[in-house]
Amino acid sequence: MDRALLADFLRARREALQPEEVGLPRGSRRRTGGLRREEVAALAGMSTDYYSRIEQRRGPIPSEPMIAALARALQLSPSEREHLFALSGHSAPRRVQRDEQASPSMRLMIERLADTPAIVFSRFGEALLQTEPAVALFGDYTRFTGMSRYLIYRWFTDPEQRALYPPEDQATRGRVFTVDIRAAFTADPTGTAGEIVEALLAVSPEFAEVWRRHEIDVTHHHDLKQYRHPVLGDLEMYSRRLVDPDEGQDLLVFMAPPGSPSEAKLRLLNQGRIVRG
Repeated sequence: MDRALLADFLRARREALQPEEVGLPRGSRRRTGGLRREEVAALAGMSTDYYSRIEQRRGPIPSEPMIAALARALQLSPSEREHLFALSGHSAPRRVQRDEQASPSMRLMIERLADTPAIVFSRFGEALLQTEPAVALFGDYTRFTGMSRYLIYRWFTDPEQRALYPPEDQATRGRVFTVDIRAAFTADPTGTAGEIVEALLAVSPEFAEVWRRHEIDVTHHHDLKQYRHPVLGDLEMYSRRLVDPDEGQDLLVFMAPPGSPSEAKLRLLNQGRIVRG
């Protein structure tokens, strides 16, 4: 445990947190902003003396439950919480990440991208939210149930999913999907990723062959990618990924080069003139 850094971090977070943010009155006698030591102690369910000794770089090493209580009291973000555990010499508990819905920040970004093809995926490749242009371009990815909810499962079991890419690009796409699920599997082999891998090994010899390679990084270009739409025909688009590590979600945005034929085709999606069958 680094007593000095732990004390400095707690003091900085305490002074940055305002009484109103934790439901406490400011009061007329409060000379400076931030919380008092006794307020943090009360919120964390510990004595003022115990908390004060931590900030004074003395006293016993706080237990994991005590550190967790301080993280809640100080309203730390997931990253700040992990940092606090590390400073105290403990391993932070595994983050609980939501998979059933897009996070508020992702929803806000999707609203701002209403005229752009964009999809929010869980860390397992389940589509949580799409813009209308994305539905028109790719189809409704949120309609699937069971294992078919996951993009990698559809890739190796549903020929319609592959029809979006030219045949010459499909092998690389399959390897990229496999690398992504391997990262999730390595982090938690008994969770959802393990269920997806087990299901694919049972039904897809192709996936089994790619899985046995143990690839952890597949070089794939970030330049223009080729796509095929049943109505618009061939498209060239950039795809850019924005990652929310706290929620374990990705926002994938698709853009065509300005002034290109593909951009003109995408305008038809925005005008509602093209609906994917």
